[in-house]
Amino acid sequence: MDLRLPIGYVFTIYGVMLTAYGIFTKGDPMYAKSLDIPVNTIWGVVMLVFGLVMLFFAKKAGKKQG
Repeated sequence: MDLRLPIGYVFTIYGVMLTAYGIFTKGDPMYAKSLDIPVNTIWGVVMLVFGLVMLFFAKKAGKKQG
């Protein structure tokens, strides 16, 4: 089993959840501590992109073997 597949799924799911949380809590007072930078949204997008890249490479490697 290719390890990139479960890693890709986990990071994609967590990335979507964290991005959504960051979008829905925009303007919340908790962002005052981080100079009003939406940290949850930024890292959610980073995790989402990483997960999608892992899924892409896992699918690409799967086509070569089969």
